[in-house]
Amino acid sequence: MRESQLGDLTVSCLGLGCMGMSQSYGATTDESESIATLHAAIDAGCTFIDTADVYGDGANEELVGRGLTGRRDQVVLATKFGFKKPASSAALPNVVDGSPEYARQAIDASLRRLGVDHVDLWYLHRKDPQVPIEETVGAMASMVKAGKVRYLGLSEVNGDTVRAAHAVHPISAVQSEWSLWTRDPETVVLPTLRELGIGFVPFSPLGRGFLTGQLKSPDDFEPDDMRRGLPRFMGENFQRNLDLVEKVRELAAAKGVTASQLALAWLLAQGNNVAPIPGTKRRKYLAENLGAADVTLTAEELAALDEAFPADVATGQRYTDGGMDLVGK
Repeated sequence: MRESQLGDLTVSCLGLGCMGMSQSYGATTDESESIATLHAAIDAGCTFIDTADVYGDGANEELVGRGLTGRRDQVVLATKFGFKKPASSAALPNVVDGSPEYARQAIDASLRRLGVDHVDLWYLHRKDPQVPIEETVGAMASMVKAGKVRYLGLSEVNGDTVRAAHAVHPISAVQSEWSLWTRDPETVVLPTLRELGIGFVPFSPLGRGFLTGQLKSPDDFEPDDMRRGLPRFMGENFQRNLDLVEKVRELAAAKGVTASQLALAWLLAQGNNVAPIPGTKRRKYLAENLGAADVTLTAEELAALDEAFPADVATGQRYTDGGMDLVGK
């Protein structure tokens, strides 16, 4: 598999997002298939592995750690910190803590769960509105000096925050949602990243499964699937967004590829500083996704996709109001 460049960090051009193995998208009980998927990704050259301490309340890091037993040196391992459960009640929503004290606690806990002595890329999951980004990144930089982390990243931030953070310590990557139906990073943060030589890691590059063409109705979601509560998947928004998916299917059929492969190939065509991390917990979908690395889009095909999916084409917010309050900060 060809490679992408995230600052000075070299990664496979496609990564594997592991969140769905432990939460959010229905049943997550098949650990053996999840680990088999992780191994299949590594064997195929997809060696950029993404997790976070909040996924499954730490269970995802533990799962990834078990899956990497004996194979740690074959991957670029990324995790995140910043979300945590309020001490008063486990039933309350996660809060953001970017304090230096919590940063130091979080990396030690992540290393313990992963069973490793360092991670290659460590992100701040969300900017803490109560803590200057310079203080958070300063604490993260101290973990680089301690040998616990190799490179630093941020998630769901704007260009001003990136500049302030990068002035404290080099930022290698910014992770945010980016896909054919979520194009706001192109104006909010990407110009800054390209100016500073920072890479971009799109999560949910298939629109949380919507762009695969597999979803037909909200009834397709299991009862505990997080998408049931996201505005884009609710009520009339679902059908309006489903109409967009048909455009992907038509263009993909004309190209002789799947809708997923077309959507991922579009992202890969945006530059060698882009490394999407489509998530899956099943080998059959992994194989399909990785096929996108072999798809080359012509200028005409890229123009057709841009015409079909202009900025703000999707109906509904990415998150609820509370979730949106934490992005682009």
